[in-house]
Amino acid sequence: MKGNIYWYIFVMAGVTYLIRVLPLTLIRKPIKNKWIRSFLYYVPYVTLAVMTFPGILTATSSVWSGAAGLLAALGLAFFGASLFQVAVGACGVVFLLELFL
Repeated sequence: MKGNIYWYIFVMAGVTYLIRVLPLTLIRKPIKNKWIRSFLYYVPYVTLAVMTFPGILTATSSVWSGAAGLLAALGLAFFGASLFQVAVGACGVVFLLELFL
C-alpha cells in the first residue's frame, strides 16, 4: 500500500505536466481559427462559473435562498451596481429570506 502512493503521485504529476506542456510543444503557430480562439477565450470564465455556482446554492441552509441571492446579484449587476452593492444586496436578500423563512 505504501509503495502505491508514490506511484499515484508520479502518475498525477506526469498527467499534470503533460496537460501543460503538450500545448506549448505541439502548437507553435498562432491560432487563426475564430471558433477555437473564441472557445479558448471563454474557458477561464466557464471554469470559474462551474466552480462557483454550486457553492452559491449550497452556502445557505436553503437552496432557494441561495438562488434568490444569485438572482438579486445578477439583477443588480445587470443594472450597473458596483461590486460592493451587488455583494451587499445579495447578502441582504439571503439574510432576509433565511430570517423569515
